[in-house]
Amino acid sequence: MKIVVLAGGLSPERNVSLSTGTGVCRALRKRGHKAVLVDMFLGLERFAGKIEEIFDAPDGLCSNVAIEKTAPDLDAVRASRADKSASKFGPGVLDACRAADIVFLGLHGECGEDGRVQATFDLLGIPYTGAGYLSSGMAMDKAITKTVMERVGVRTAPWREVCYTEEDIPRLVEELEVPCAVKVINGGSSLGLSLPDTKEELEKALHEMLRYGNRILVEKKLHGRELTVGVLGNDYLPAVEIIPQNNSAYFDYVAKYQAGGSLEVCPAPITEEQWREMGEATLKLYHGLGLSAYARADFILDEEGRAWCLEINTLPGMTSASLLPKEAAAVGMSYEDLCERIVEESLRVRREGR
Repeated sequence: MKIVVLAGGLSPERNVSLSTGTGVCRALRKRGHKAVLVDMFLGLERFAGKIEEIFDAPDGLCSNVAIEKTAPDLDAVRASRADKSASKFGPGVLDACRAADIVFLGLHGECGEDGRVQATFDLLGIPYTGAGYLSSGMAMDKAITKTVMERVGVRTAPWREVCYTEEDIPRLVEELEVPCAVKVINGGSSLGLSLPDTKEELEKALHEMLRYGNRILVEKKLHGRELTVGVLGNDYLPAVEIIPQNNSAYFDYVAKYQAGGSLEVCPAPITEEQWREMGEATLKLYHGLGLSAYARADFILDEEGRAWCLEINTLPGMTSASLLPKEAAAVGMSYEDLCERIVEESLRVRREGR
């Protein structure tokens, strides 16, 4: 098949996305597909050939991308685009996607997981991987996801949604209890996340979150083991336990993407009952949001052995070292197998009109 692996974009998770896209593209090419990596925002400015020739480009236009300790400078990315267009799609991107049999969405964060790209592709009749536009948008919004968790009976921490400005911060510092977790409503890769223990830390966090927007979710801070469970098709996979290293208090951006940042154990050393509980909770939330093809849910397992769901990721990381590929490997599925299975599941879903 001709496959465009769409990555990059303008999310703070841009470099994570490019790393995912590069891994997926090379895996699909190993399987004989004519896969090509396309940066959603920068597009094909540097490709001199015709659109139909892109699928024969050497190494699928892949390049090695390092994930730095800090998020990329998106203003610099914008300035680097020659046409200076305000469009989120770079030159030639939509033409390349129309020419493909399917687009593998290697995007992460707001640029790709909030449903807008999926809605565009639905309108243009372009098949793509993962969930549809509505369920993607719902899952990206942490407040909506929390509401669905409560509706379908998935245990989650007490929470509240807050819309605020700088002027509201003194009042919120008084109102909100600490310790707590403060999250931007549509963040990912642990960007836009703070875990204040004191009122002073809470005040600092509220100022910091305004960098990402004026809507946040504040929930009770949970203590316990960090685990995640993936879904492929309609089945859940073995759980992974994430143990942050190098003095990381939790699975933050550095712990996720820097060498030695975390120890990831799969299958997780938990009981069968605990795994089943998290797996069934993941499926409840997956179906409650109307997700499809694949996803990954994150949990805290407290000292009493109770699993608390944090969120669900509709386009989880797909580098060869990411969590979902580790889960697939635990059931004998290679990285290349997983990438191809996601394509097959997604084509089935699109044929069904979802």
